[in-house]
Amino acid sequence: MKGATRTLLTIRNLRVDFYTYAGVVKALNGINLEMIKGETLGLVGETGCGKSVTARAITLLVPAPGKITGGAIWYGGDNLVTKSEEAIRHIRGRKISMVFQDPMTYLNPLYTIGEQIAEVIMLHQDVNTLLLDEKISEIRRKLEASDLSEDERDRLTKQLGAMKEKPPRFSKSARKKRALSRVIEVLRMVNMPDPEKVVNEYPHELSGGMRQRAIIAMALSCNPDLLIADEPTTALDVTIRAQILELLMQLKQRLNMTILLITHDMGTVARTCDRVAVMYAGNIVELAETRILFKNPRHPYTVGLLKSIPKLVEETRELTSIPGSVPDLINPPSGCRFHPRCGFAHTICSEEEPQMIEIEPAHYVMCHACGKPSYFQKMN
Repeated sequence: MKGATRTLLTIRNLRVDFYTYAGVVKALNGINLEMIKGETLGLVGETGCGKSVTARAITLLVPAPGKITGGAIWYGGDNLVTKSEEAIRHIRGRKISMVFQDPMTYLNPLYTIGEQIAEVIMLHQDVNTLLLDEKISEIRRKLEASDLSEDERDRLTKQLGAMKEKPPRFSKSARKKRALSRVIEVLRMVNMPDPEKVVNEYPHELSGGMRQRAIIAMALSCNPDLLIADEPTTALDVTIRAQILELLMQLKQRLNMTILLITHDMGTVARTCDRVAVMYAGNIVELAETRILFKNPRHPYTVGLLKSIPKLVEETRELTSIPGSVPDLINPPSGCRFHPRCGFAHTICSEEEPQMIEIEPAHYVMCHACGKPSYFQKMN
């Protein structure tokens, strides 16, 4: 995969297993993925295919009894999988943030919105340094005044020198006050109505859309490089869903972020994403630019997903569906995991796991048939 000089995060052969009483669930089957700086990458697939597990693995928040059993996640020259929990805490929230699909699950009902976002800011940002910089800037502005007396100028100059020589430690109340002012800034940035009031309100006092804006504000409060949005609009009605997606795209441009958008909605992908990774049963089976993938899907699963989308056309058209169901990942099918549901499967598909190959520039497919165009003439 190309674009290494602009790569923000790289996943290599990542495997995640869940150790249950019924057996080992092989949730991620050695996935490979790269995030390019400034892009929006869509990760799509059916429920249970491993999208959310991928997101949690990137942030090293795989819930028990899950465990990363192989592979690497490279960010900033470091393999996150090998780093200590303390080191990961400095990256999680500060450099890589996550927006979840159900804000009520991740907002504490006992604390106000302001308190919860301020806690994130105080944990991941040096508020004391922020206050110090603001104080130094204030003194410098006063020194530039033309009507300043010599005594006052000398006093301010000495005060500035002392601050630089031995930076003061501001009180906890001063730091918290500054963090709360930052909360209002980020709430205003996510178009929260009346942010000065919202900081003192509890989650149950907000609508679903306002709670999701609060979660987005919390994720963006430390200006992360990568924002992972895991089904961020699932629990919202259609109108609010469109507003939240539009907000995320605006913030991406404004803050120069990279976004990993996890969704099952191909329409959302078409409107918002630069590239698309299609996931099935723990594997990424196709990866391409959005325009190319919609115009020329090559994996049978991708073709099935696109054919199942309702279209507004004059003539009536029967909706198609992908036959069968998602496989049991405790005992996944041999070879290609999609072959039991694939109408174009051959003997090799059940015997040998396909490899991801580049069939055209920046278009990757994991399918034995991708080298046989005649199969796809029939599929499309």
